[in-house]
Amino acid sequence: MRHLTILRTKSFVGALASLKVYIEDPDTAELSINETPCRKLGVLKNGEAGTFEIGDGACKVFVIADAASRNYCNDFYQIPEGTEDVSLSGRPRFNPANGNAFRFDNNDNYEAMANREKGSRKGRVIFIAAIVIGLLIGLVVGYFIVSAQKIKDKTFSEGSMSVTLTTEFKQESRDGYFVAFNSKNVGVLVLEEKFSDYEGLANRTLAEYENAVAANNAQLHPEKIVKDGRTCLRIENSGTDGKTYVFFLYAYKGKDAFFLFQFIVDKTNLDRYESKIPEWANSVRFDPA
Repeated sequence: MRHLTILRTKSFVGALASLKVYIEDPDTAELSINETPCRKLGVLKNGEAGTFEIGDGACKVFVIADAASRNYCNDFYQIPEGTEDVSLSGRPRFNPANGNAFRFDNNDNYEAMANREKGSRKGRVIFIAAIVIGLLIGLVVGYFIVSAQKIKDKTFSEGSMSVTLTTEFKQESRDGYFVAFNSKNVGVLVLEEKFSDYEGLANRTLAEYENAVAANNAQLHPEKIVKDGRTCLRIENSGTDGKTYVFFLYAYKGKDAFFLFQFIVDKTNLDRYESKIPEWANSVRFDPA
């Protein structure tokens, strides 16, 4: 027997979630991850290192978020046969399309890289499908709202944050997000990263946070747009319905957290909303510290 140590490097991405560690084991399997039978070794909290006893044979070690997303929000490291202890490290990387999946450092194994790409494709399908459902709900709700009243500006508040949208929008909760807003043609998802959850995060500048979002989301090929002193990341992606959706990402630094706003619109409606989205983004306010 030997020991496997995994360090989950402290990161502001997905800090609140405990990640699960599984090892390939066809004899005492508890869960199948991408058709690989596995048993659970333990959990890793943000900034925590875990040491586990493993066998001497070659095997895969997986890190997942939960059972429901295990087949796309995962990463594995191929451990070679041997008797020496093994030390690995990694952290979740920001990418809403795959649930901010954990990524092992220095993991250039071809099969592992292919698994990452496959997971990202599958995650994007699920992510876009959720947005499409949200927009369809917004379409139905928006029809009755718009037919009953004239569209006006409307300010929504959640905690210390406020944003001015229109009466077309409805505020709602969405798993994994601080708050969400839906209208007939536009969806808005807001992610919160609290300073109290990460040492030194409060000292990061807004520009540093924006650069981290761009770097960790590089596989989606974001276009950086700077207008009126504010940075926006523009991303296009195809949905399961065959339509193309455009994402506009804006980051903000509040008194106790960073916030990432994602404005999502069907590309066929882009001409109508492209000029309005920056106005909505510029209306975001936070209570003074």
